[in-house]
Amino acid sequence: MPQKADEEKVLKAARSSIPLTVKSYTLPRETEEYLEQILFLFLREMGQEQLKDALSYCLREIAVNAKKANTKRVYFQERGLDLLDDDDYQEGMQQFKQDTLENISHYLQRQKEEGLYVKVVFHARGRVLHLYVINNTMITKKEQIRVYDRIARSRAFNSLEEALTTVLDDSEGAGLGIVILVLMLKKIGLDEDAFDIDARDGETVARVSIPMSQVRLESLDMISQRIVSEIEALPRFPENIVALQKMIEDPNSEIAEIARQVSTDPSLTADLLKLVNSAQFMLPKKVDNIVEAVKMVGMRGLRNLLFFHGTQKILGNETTETKRLWEHSYRTAFYAYQLARSVTRKKEILDDVYVGGILHDMGKIIFSSVHPELIEKIHGFCREKGIQEEIFEDLAAGLNHSEIGAMIAEKWNFPDALVAAIKYHHTPTTAPMEFRDVVFTVYLANGLTHYGEKTLGIDQLEPAVLKYFNIGSEAQLGQIEQKLDTAFDKANARMYERVSTGNASQSA
Repeated sequence: MPQKADEEKVLKAARSSIPLTVKSYTLPRETEEYLEQILFLFLREMGQEQLKDALSYCLREIAVNAKKANTKRVYFQERGLDLLDDDDYQEGMQQFKQDTLENISHYLQRQKEEGLYVKVVFHARGRVLHLYVINNTMITKKEQIRVYDRIARSRAFNSLEEALTTVLDDSEGAGLGIVILVLMLKKIGLDEDAFDIDARDGETVARVSIPMSQVRLESLDMISQRIVSEIEALPRFPENIVALQKMIEDPNSEIAEIARQVSTDPSLTADLLKLVNSAQFMLPKKVDNIVEAVKMVGMRGLRNLLFFHGTQKILGNETTETKRLWEHSYRTAFYAYQLARSVTRKKEILDDVYVGGILHDMGKIIFSSVHPELIEKIHGFCREKGIQEEIFEDLAAGLNHSEIGAMIAEKWNFPDALVAAIKYHHTPTTAPMEFRDVVFTVYLANGLTHYGEKTLGIDQLEPAVLKYFNIGSEAQLGQIEQKLDTAFDKANARMYERVSTGNASQSA
């Protein structure tokens, strides 16, 4: 029975810059069709359905070549021939194609027994769709040179038709097929640099990188910019918060004076006391004094609290979706704080990763809570510019939410570290070096919440971030997630207990 792609899972990967991996030992036709379904969903999400046929050919050509490379290994092994020996290579390749075609099921079974796989990875990273085909037999230098020779040959042709009418050596998979692949990429506006093949860590990695449609990107950018420019439709930060921000920046301000200003806003006071009495501070007893609370969080912590408090005031409309997003954000913030405190032990970023965790999905929250008049203005803008309104719907579903969140954070004068946490929480390795400690921590915290929900696997997490946290196995990742989940539940229970005790005392 043909496998059907999980559309929700594919779209989540496309919108969240999460790599999606399919692994096969024999790459049957059903799997090839399944890969084409996934490719189509990625392309549809990027508004590039018309590229499906060209890129399906490229993906199929590279995947089949990877499977043939695995078959070649078991074939040479069975015949006692050395792939790296010139004479053996010549001898083996004379009968390779005929022998394997006549008995392909035998060789595919051997591949499976040897654990030789083909992995296909789809990764929409920023503005580029990357397709990786990986097989765990290393391409030899001679084979790699042969592929590059085919790429060089493709420069002699101006069209696919011209190449097809020219007789080329097709004794191996990387013959005419690679030439057509490069010409296919050229036909859709990409040069040969869009394709590459290399060996690393015991695997051969073939890559095709496809930038999104410029028209589509321009449309997304235009809408994103218009949303930010129209954000005046949302209220500005309350005056008392702006005044507090100025007081914090003033080195002559007294803590008692700042505490008095905080106490004039009951909801801000409640947020401050909630923060101080949360698991973040692990205090032995409840704090009720505002001056003491301000001392506990410090000026930087209070400044970050103001950004969070102001944002929630503006975007905190209580809908089912916003409630779900805030709950996810609180868990992410808790995880980020604990990772910085207990794993990397970087105390200097504790405040930034906590607030960065709370606000990382600000772009999504904006779309779930913005005023109806703002949405109508954006729809009008789409009609005026001739932009498909489905593109706006894609934004509302989460596409570009990190960029939009970062734009608005900049407009509201958030600190650079918080802007970076919002902007790069799906593409951490593209963040500026000075903010990577914060971005990597928020990224992993966000990833761990999804890992705990079983909507994301370790192979979908950025290897550089896993290495930064010294996570080398899925078991290790699972242990960290389990500890954080347990600690979060305990912290919530303790908070509920304190609130209940406080309410009981007030009633008495």
